[in-house]
Amino acid sequence: MSYPFDRGHRTTPVSRRTFLQSAAAPTFISGALGPEGAGAAAPNLAPFFRTRGVVLVPSDITTWDWPRQAKRSGLTTIATHPTPHQVAAFIKSDAGQKFLEACGRLGIEVEHELHAMRDLLPRDLFAKDPTMFRMNEKGDRTADWNLCVHSKAAMQVVCENAVRYARVLGPTTGRYFYWIDDGRPMCRCPRCRGLSDSDQALILENAMLRALRPLDPRASLAHLAYANTYGAPSQVKPAEGVFLEFAPIHRNYDVPFRNRDCRFGHHTHGQLLDALDANLAVFGSDGAQALEYWLDESRFLRQLRMPRPPRIKIPWNRQVFRQDLETYAKRGIRQITTFAVKVDGQYLKRFGRPPLDEYGSDLKRWPDLGRVRG
Repeated sequence: MSYPFDRGHRTTPVSRRTFLQSAAAPTFISGALGPEGAGAAAPNLAPFFRTRGVVLVPSDITTWDWPRQAKRSGLTTIATHPTPHQVAAFIKSDAGQKFLEACGRLGIEVEHELHAMRDLLPRDLFAKDPTMFRMNEKGDRTADWNLCVHSKAAMQVVCENAVRYARVLGPTTGRYFYWIDDGRPMCRCPRCRGLSDSDQALILENAMLRALRPLDPRASLAHLAYANTYGAPSQVKPAEGVFLEFAPIHRNYDVPFRNRDCRFGHHTHGQLLDALDANLAVFGSDGAQALEYWLDESRFLRQLRMPRPPRIKIPWNRQVFRQDLETYAKRGIRQITTFAVKVDGQYLKRFGRPPLDEYGSDLKRWPDLGRVRG
């Protein structure tokens, strides 16, 4: 089941009382999970969190039966990662087709969350036209990352390739995720340098969405607030259908996100929460999604900063997770997903079943926490 939203309507954050009352409204659904479903909701009430998802790479999907496990845990959505060409190769394969068939049979939505620019603007085009690519701080054009959003040629190539990949990777929800290169800087040419990386990304996203609409009239597109794009756009307005996706990778998972004074690296939780609120003021909360890392073994491995880190058990803290849900819910965010990279067959053999049932259960039961608090 997909959950459409008003793409043009902007909302303001809601109070806890308001969202609890709205979540308790008598909206009825069918098809609730039976005894096997660890994420069973309160009887006949639609879950507050409409998207309850995980983000995976192909090797996770091919070594564990993720569609069946997602269904068991009460999740709605599986998204693939990391790049368009890698995911397209998987989807075209026999394993990818079996994955899509299983998701369709079980009612699991499929999306694709992708760091896309190196695929959408091939680097070998630099020899033909360097002005399509970004200028660095030294004033040199470089093909290392991203593009120049003031190059009409670059924007045309990106949009054409976004449509080309969409023909292979059409999400079942109509929600598209074509991100800029992973935390990499945008252009510093004379025309771009007055715009933040967030504003430049939004120019690109608005253009890609326009290109996608003839192919998929219901298309919407994510603006990823992450790393160098945490700051809200200030000079460019989102087109109707561009929604916020907020990914606070620079946070501490030992304590709740709402603990504003907690510091992780160069960021405090308070700085990240202020960035979230500023972005919600621009994009609204309708359709907004939190992209988290609660189940992402790869993120916790990188945190160890070891040359060849071992596999580790996910440091799951259910109480932190529950409080994080409240942090997002009180801002009106109803789409929640988490990276779960490296939660695969090898993980299962070494550590047993991941805390997927608790993740799905708490998401589906929110805000009916009488049975899950404590």
